[in-house]
Amino acid sequence: MTVGAIDLTAKATSEVRLADSSVDLGLLQLQLAYNSGVAFSMGNTLPAGVVVAVTAAIAVALMGYAWNRAPQAGWVERIAGGSVIGGAVANVVDRSRDGVVTDYLHTGWWPTFNLADTFLSTGFSVIALLHIRRELTTSTPKPMEDHPPVMTGIA
Repeated sequence: MTVGAIDLTAKATSEVRLADSSVDLGLLQLQLAYNSGVAFSMGNTLPAGVVVAVTAAIAVALMGYAWNRAPQAGWVERIAGGSVIGGAVANVVDRSRDGVVTDYLHTGWWPTFNLADTFLSTGFSVIALLHIRRELTTSTPKPMEDHPPVMTGIA
């Protein structure tokens, strides 16, 4: 829940500090925006209640998966899962207040986003990489008798 608290604090601070201005940090600007949709503003024409209900259901599903996965997960996967859940919950809480998510990180070449989005993306990426790595390291080669004989060309 620390992840969610960090994001919700950053959103509240952004709404106060960036209401009438923006801050240029070079590659990144702090600029207040509101997103009524989900990722990349998809679904922005749906009623807010529908978006809140769907995103809340997804967050609950993620928590259920994490709860079942935790006993087998290593510490990196647990931290990544916590980042995903914290980011999802923070965005649901923010959206449930007024139907929009507060965004404040702007690049100019990517849609404006927030820390919760960063936690979600990073957490999912780490989990995906861990699972890909596990697949690569746990796959066992077939025994030699399962392979056809190799012709060497030597008579």
